[in-house]
Amino acid sequence: MIIMARPSVSMPKWVYITNQLSEKILIVHCQSKDDDLGGHAVAVGASFNWSFGPNLFGGTLFWCKLAVENKRISFVAYKEYYEGFGRWVVCDDGLYGTPEDRPVFLKAQWMRP
Repeated sequence: MIIMARPSVSMPKWVYITNQLSEKILIVHCQSKDDDLGGHAVAVGASFNWSFGPNLFGGTLFWCKLAVENKRISFVAYKEYYEGFGRWVVCDDGLYGTPEDRPVFLKAQWMRP
């Protein structure tokens, strides 16, 4: 006899992008293959965040573009099985990742177009 188990539904995942720039509005535009979250203006001290259900077969991926004045950063905000966390802090010198179980690290520096 073969019993097929129904895949368990996992808890929703969250991504947070917090603006810790000094007195500057941050423009955030994030998307996945299936969802475009659009552009958002994020005030200093505020966060842009969203939740989603991971793909049943894995491979969930969200990427974002950040802009402030004439500087830009593009990065992977969430990638299942690789960067499975989604806590980011945007500072004057760049983008920092803040995983719960590891030290904060500099993910990317600002680039000029």
